[in-house]
Amino acid sequence: MARDPGFGVVRGSWGPHGSRDIGELVGGVPAVGLWDLGLWIQKNINELNLPKTCDISFSDPDDLLNFKLVICPDEGFYKSGKFVFSFKVGQGYPHDPPKVKCETMVYHPNIDLEGNVCLNILREDWKPVLTINSIIYGLQYLFLEPNPEDPLNKEAAEVLQNNRRLFEQNVQRSMRGGYIGSTYFERCLK
Repeated sequence: MARDPGFGVVRGSWGPHGSRDIGELVGGVPAVGLWDLGLWIQKNINELNLPKTCDISFSDPDDLLNFKLVICPDEGFYKSGKFVFSFKVGQGYPHDPPKVKCETMVYHPNIDLEGNVCLNILREDWKPVLTINSIIYGLQYLFLEPNPEDPLNKEAAEVLQNNRRLFEQNVQRSMRGGYIGSTYFERCLK
């Protein structure tokens, strides 16, 4: 593989895909052009620096574009919980963020009951220089510091803002498996 120092273009034979021209590298991110998404995501995965509270798994080791993240907070409201997220990396990555869903139903102001996640770097603040690692740390932070100012679950946000003790009780009840209002939450303690 050769690197042209004048133009920042990388060319080479990469695995079964043959010769690829990934275009000019801008801040370490491939510019628009023909490049190998699999290699780019492999680089992201290889450079993961997972917190001790997180684990990543691939149901198909040959499919790096779809994987699960498990977060088990060791402090805060969600301590001792186990929360599973699915990641789907699309063809637009790294210019488009991966699709991330919480598969564990959780009582949280920034995660709705369908698993949609309100994390700014998964929406308007996404930049191609951000990585899978950035998202993992952002998700972990949501469990340490839920943000009632930007909610998807407005009821949980309102309780957090008005009565932290009740919010904590609701989180604990939901993680043990139980009802909050008319919504049943499966047990998610590790």
